[in-house]
Amino acid sequence: NEQESRLAADMEQYFLSSLAPPDERSENASYARAGTRYLHNDIDQRPDSLEESQRCRENGWDIDDPSELQRWRDQEPINAHSHLLSMLLGNTESIPVEDGKLVIGQWQSILLVDLDGPRDRTVGIQ
Repeated sequence: NEQESRLAADMEQYFLSSLAPPDERSENASYARAGTRYLHNDIDQRPDSLEESQRCRENGWDIDDPSELQRWRDQEPINAHSHLLSMLLGNTESIPVEDGKLVIGQWQSILLVDLDGPRDRTVGIQ
């Protein structure tokens, strides 16, 4: 039933836009809500902790150089709503396989939800 168009519209209207609507500064979100501003999206104030600074450095960003810090900020997306919704949905699933076929119910299907797009993704299936 998850692929039924009216259910998908309900999910967008009542789940995605109500529980964690995109920040009003989001570029790609048709359902961004005016007045919604997440602290995570205050990119001009980040990194603001030793832990986040360390993660930036571990990922190759020389944030002690002002121009490199600005480059990091410029590429950082406005995506707090994606993180919040991911916490609600979870990010992994184990599905049994028997004789090379998925073991799912008659009305079940597999759904990939990209909360932080659109953009190119690599999806791993093992």
